[in-house]
Amino acid sequence: MQTKHTSPDEARLSIGEAASRLGVSTDTLRRWEKAGRITALRTPTGHRRYAPADINALLTGEAGA
Repeated sequence: MQTKHTSPDEARLSIGEAASRLGVSTDTLRRWEKAGRITALRTPTGHRRYAPADINALLTGEAGA
């Protein structure tokens, strides 16, 4: 049986996915990143990727604690 292995980058959310989960626009998410409220990793092509745990922390009010 083969299983699909996901890399850490695959487990991360795109800016659109993250913004949708948070109920904000992608522009808001970019502003939050610039302000240090959330951190994004960049792919080799420069796309932002967000950790689901960071999104959940924002949703539960635990970010920046």
